Amino acid sequence: MKKAFLLATLLLCTLLASAQYMPGTPRKKYLRPKKDEECQHVLNVTKNTDEDAEVDACVTRVAYRPYAELLTEIDVLRKMNSWADTTYQRRLGQLPAGGQLTVTMYRRGGANADPSYLSVVAKDKEGKEVFNVPALEGGQGRFWNRDLYVSKRTIPFVKTEAPQDLSLLINDIKTKQTFEYIVKAQ
Repeated sequence: MKKAFLLATLLLCTLLASAQYMPGTPRKKYLRPKKDEECQHVLNVTKNTDEDAEVDACVTRVAYRPYAELLTEIDVLRKMNSWADTTYQRRLGQLPAGGQLTVTMYRRGGANADPSYLSVVAKDKEGKEVFNVPALEGGQGRFWNRDLYVSKRTIPFVKTEAPQDLSLLINDIKTKQTFEYIVKAQ
């Protein structure tokens, strides 16, 4: 009897220790949004970059670069590379007026790191939708480390009339999760 109980307990502990991510499980949220260590304009609302997320192999990161920062970069590159005026004007014309948003996803397996599974929606404080991308450009992920694959997409962001905080929701249809951020749009 003791052996059966011990065996059942050992089996249960093994199953709990090897628990994998269950699709549709909502992400935990921070009590207060946490400033992202890589981007000063983004606050993480959901806990998606902690150790639990890395174990689940389901990490999504967002970085925002405002127009002024992109313009400064173009000016520095112009001086550094001695660009002609036509090259500078072409690059200047390609800058998105609202800045750019970079979405990076880390998943287990190259096929799972397909950005077309992600949709991006931004809302203002009143809940009005100001930005909507139903699906990012698709593609396979590239090997990053251990068994994780990474995909990164850069998309032009919406220009706001005044600097404000926008609620950014990224929905992953494969894992049935929603990642929430606050972007300080300029």
